[in-house]
Amino acid sequence: MAKSQNILTCTEEVRVRFNETDPLGIVWHGHYIVYFEDGREAFGRQHGLTYLDIQKAGFVTPIVKSTCEHFLPLKYGETFKIVTTFINSNSAKLIYRYELFNEENKLVCSGETIQVFLDSDNNLCLYNPEFFQAWKDKMGLS
Repeated sequence: MAKSQNILTCTEEVRVRFNETDPLGIVWHGHYIVYFEDGREAFGRQHGLTYLDIQKAGFVTPIVKSTCEHFLPLKYGETFKIVTTFINSNSAKLIYRYELFNEENKLVCSGETIQVFLDSDNNLCLYNPEFFQAWKDKMGLS
């Protein structure tokens, strides 16, 4: 069940690189998942929940589900913004929603990823790890 007291977002601007496009100059569909990663990295830096923070606490967070819907193409040289939103949940999960907007502020792509917590023995955590619960408390998400 999701909670919605606070909404945490982060916006990151990215430029489409040549190596991300197909022969038509359009971003290859697989790169959108990489853009989601860019959004998560930026979110972590802005809100104090980086992969290094998670690793230092003794956990890893593999992705167990990802979705991606495409609406408009991005082309080589364009800049776009990634809006990453943390979806609060009672479960021991990291859920992020993504929206990518082109230079005209039109929605290009949207998606979501779900990550779970594994401890140092690769055991699935059924409850929020202490460090994550402390982060949620600090951010007003409890």
